[in-house]
Amino acid sequence: MSLTALRHHLHAHAEVGLELPATQAIVLDALAGLGLELSAGRQLSSVTAVLRGGRPGPVVLLRADMDALPMAEETGLPFAAAGPAMHACGHDMHVAGLVGAARLLAARRDDLPGSVVFMFQPGEEGFGGARLMLEEGLLDAAGERPAAAFAIHVDSRLASGVVRTRPGPIMSSSNRLWLVVHGTGGHAALPHHGVDPVPVAAEIILAIQSFVARRIPVTEPAVVSVTRLQTNSPAGNVLPTEVAIDAKIRTPSRETLALVRDGLTAMVTALGAAHGCRVDARFEQSYPPAWNDPAETEAVIALLGAQRLEAPGMASDDFAYVLEEVPGTLLFLGAGEQDAAPMHSPRVVFDDGILGRMAQIFTDLAVHRLKRGTGH
Repeated sequence: MSLTALRHHLHAHAEVGLELPATQAIVLDALAGLGLELSAGRQLSSVTAVLRGGRPGPVVLLRADMDALPMAEETGLPFAAAGPAMHACGHDMHVAGLVGAARLLAARRDDLPGSVVFMFQPGEEGFGGARLMLEEGLLDAAGERPAAAFAIHVDSRLASGVVRTRPGPIMSSSNRLWLVVHGTGGHAALPHHGVDPVPVAAEIILAIQSFVARRIPVTEPAVVSVTRLQTNSPAGNVLPTEVAIDAKIRTPSRETLALVRDGLTAMVTALGAAHGCRVDARFEQSYPPAWNDPAETEAVIALLGAQRLEAPGMASDDFAYVLEEVPGTLLFLGAGEQDAAPMHSPRVVFDDGILGRMAQIFTDLAVHRLKRGTGH
């Protein structure tokens, strides 16, 4: 099966979350016959494959995420996903590209000075699948810890074939602040007889935006987006007793995250109290910032002629968990054009024509790092 056909097959059978039985079976079938040491995850439907080179040397890890997003596709493509999920973030491209690299590297195994670990990971879209694979012993799959780790993410709005990355912070942390504003409720015609939490919640939302604009230095990016607002009012003429607010916090540095977390919590609590409302605040940390090792990344830029990103992206990726344990690089590969639909859109389309280039980039990264690790 060609890489394009494999990608279309994965896309048509898009699945969400940690349990991806169809995707796992497709990946295992695509790797069959390559002489790899294959293993499936225990807590999740991951696939880990180890390629032993013909000569001694270090270990390099290559990663592809596999899960889709819970959204109906609107592209009209002949291979469009027919179910309630689609690969709107290009993870089907990642899997096909890494399978291609496994084929290329297996064909030259006798010349490889070391081993390659192929990490096929479900649950990137908010489930922390990379962390679970680490807990299951991913880094010991080849018998010793990897010397370096690499991941590629496609970008639908970057010209096809263009490679971009940067040393240091490359993607932001992902965190959530849950707020519940407690009032007393009452009759909608008599708000002065109680404490209405709705206008207080509205003021809190505006204050959140002002906090980012006035408390965070412009040189330290931070995004706080209110994504959910809900009351418990049972009827249109009843003031609610509670308003729930869900906010997503993204920062590329841990220091800025601490400032936002502590400052926002203190501010909204005090603001609620000023209006006679109690505010319950709960901070939930998700993915850490993704941080590219400077030495590994400079070597990647030199090898691939990659463009340097001026600033980290505000989206997040759980490859950050791997980069906390192993020096490595996350890079972006163009698979579209500037005016294309963005990722996470039901209309996003990725260019299949870059699959061969992705497979070759994965291969070059592995070979170059293995040879560098043995002094060749």
